[in-house]
Amino acid sequence: MIHTIPIFHFGPSHLKTDLHLPHLQASTFTTAASTSSNDAALPNPTFHTCGLALASVGRQNNNWWKLRSNNPTAVASSAVELESASNVVRKFYDGINRRDLASVEDLVSLNCIYEDLVFPRPFIGRKAILEFFKQFMDSISTDLQFAIDDISEEDACAVGVTWHLDWKGKPFPFSKGCSFYRLDVVNGQRQIVYGRDCVEPAIKPGETALVIIRGVTWLLQKFPFLADRL
Repeated sequence: MIHTIPIFHFGPSHLKTDLHLPHLQASTFTTAASTSSNDAALPNPTFHTCGLALASVGRQNNNWWKLRSNNPTAVASSAVELESASNVVRKFYDGINRRDLASVEDLVSLNCIYEDLVFPRPFIGRKAILEFFKQFMDSISTDLQFAIDDISEEDACAVGVTWHLDWKGKPFPFSKGCSFYRLDVVNGQRQIVYGRDCVEPAIKPGETALVIIRGVTWLLQKFPFLADRL
């Protein structure tokens, strides 16, 4: 008996470093049935692209794939697992704490955008971001360290962090902050493509902030044209 089961093919133009597999076109191939009364178990699905065969290895984790090269000069098989987004962010903070910019460089994409809300404009590009952190490192003592209070672990492309600064292991005043990072797979590894830091202000207006917000809202309602100047 001959069974027909689907297999999927796609061209080189659809190869992506994050291993997403869009635009699949279904075709078929045939396999001979087992001589026993029960059909034999089918193997894991295999996807072919650009001289590589990507086979699922039976894990639920979408980040795990086995790569089998059709090129005889390449290694016959190897396993690649993308690092989690949260671990990339942890490495970023660790590199800053160790004042090791070289270890941070590959964690930041070339076109990354980084916003520190203390500054009027964002830092655009890896070079500008690393220069900012070099100035940061040169300006403070090595005894001042980032300490992560909480970090989100669930998302593969977005990470939220709450943190504070420690001085020789003790919390530094007015140093709490929260950050958001968006990551993407670039050249086979996850890199930070966007970041935003919001730091605790040294001067806390308290209820005065609500008065200011009400006042600005009243002005915008009274003079709508002012909204164009925001």
